[in-house]
Amino acid sequence: MSVPEGASRPVAVVTGASQGLGLALAEALARSGWRLVIDARRSDRLEAAAAHLSVWTTVVALPGDVADPVHRSMLASAAADLGTVALVVNNASTLGASPLPSLSDIPAAVLHRILEVNVIAPVALLQALGPSLVPGATVVNITSDAGVEAYEGWGGYGASKAALEHVSRVLAAERPDLRVLVVDPGDMRTEMHQDAFPGEDISDRPTPEASVPGIMALIDGDQPGGRYQAREMAVGRQ
Repeated sequence: MSVPEGASRPVAVVTGASQGLGLALAEALARSGWRLVIDARRSDRLEAAAAHLSVWTTVVALPGDVADPVHRSMLASAAADLGTVALVVNNASTLGASPLPSLSDIPAAVLHRILEVNVIAPVALLQALGPSLVPGATVVNITSDAGVEAYEGWGGYGASKAALEHVSRVLAAERPDLRVLVVDPGDMRTEMHQDAFPGEDISDRPTPEASVPGIMALIDGDQPGGRYQAREMAVGRQ
């Protein structure tokens, strides 16, 4: 969605936007004319990201944890101040622990934290945004193949993504006024992916930027809600 000069710029909320896929996608949105509300847990990284993105657009950056209801309320308030929200990208996520524990060993508190960040927070953020969401708004929930495949060590994270995919389907059924997209970006060379494989060389993985064209094609397009592979949607976008 490229916005003509002088036109009203739409508002997007992007969580986990200080690095990796979140930052790469936020830059693509900024270059296309979206006004942004972004967050991340590390204020230093978020401040640097905001300074980078502000070259192209208006950016409101709020450090905090998406699992915190007060922080979610702040995001919703900031978005409402900018205007109606046409896009929400639930990108913030956590592995819970590194190295990845088996389900036989994962502490209950860690599993609770994974579900709180990866499943509950995206739903609660949409609830907080409430009337700020314009009819026809797009929701992009970032998932993983770990949500559909059984990988050793990925039980906590994978279960959370499977749950996120299901709540996305239910949300789509309950809210026909929203376009709910579940997007698998594929393997990426990110800090979180490195945390999943401590000490291993993951330099063969694509950078997050490789997944952005496909996600932008979905955001700009008219595909119905559903589950998509980002890189399969990227034809003609590079």
